[in-house]
Amino acid sequence: MICHQLCGLAVQIAVYNSCMMTNLAGIDFEEPSHLVASQLIGVTLLINGVGGRIVETEAYDREEPASHCFIGETARNFAMFGPPARSYVYQSHGIHWCLNFVCREPGHGAGVLIRALEPLADEAGLARMRERRGLDDVRLLCSGPGRLGQALGVTRAMNNLPLAEPPFLLLPRERSVEIEVLAGPRIGISKAVELPWRFVEACSRFLSKPMRRV
Repeated sequence: MICHQLCGLAVQIAVYNSCMMTNLAGIDFEEPSHLVASQLIGVTLLINGVGGRIVETEAYDREEPASHCFIGETARNFAMFGPPARSYVYQSHGIHWCLNFVCREPGHGAGVLIRALEPLADEAGLARMRERRGLDDVRLLCSGPGRLGQALGVTRAMNNLPLAEPPFLLLPRERSVEIEVLAGPRIGISKAVELPWRFVEACSRFLSKPMRRV
């Protein structure tokens, strides 16, 4: 009887720990990627203490051809197949490292591309980002996935890591601040262009490109 009770308790603890690892900044990362992408607007992302508020995201899912997962699991995209609330880092055009957050249940294949941040007004963090980017204009530090990756020091070594642990830190939206989120077509793709899976903070000066409504 005691053994049975202990086993039951162990299962409950495992389930609780699993939920805690996939629920970050008030977001359930097991939800569909387009829901997670929308909820991430206004969340603060820090990598080794450097970052800002997320103002632009894009959702991707294995069931649509613009996603890296559409072709199935490979050595490049395996991290996107879970578990959720982990990082997926890939290199774009052989130059920039781009950061994604993995969504949905393990094995599904979905994620959110972090496209732009509004940098925090932190002198040390801004100095690091400016040094990495080689420019001063705060609006251009993280306005695009490649720029963001460079400013935050994203590398291949950050692929397939839990978002609940260093070097990552996600902080929830400020409850006192009301955020308007707009949805529209994704950028730089030629397939599934009809999906309104790009999400931005309305009136943000830090977007990679102005929002084009559906």
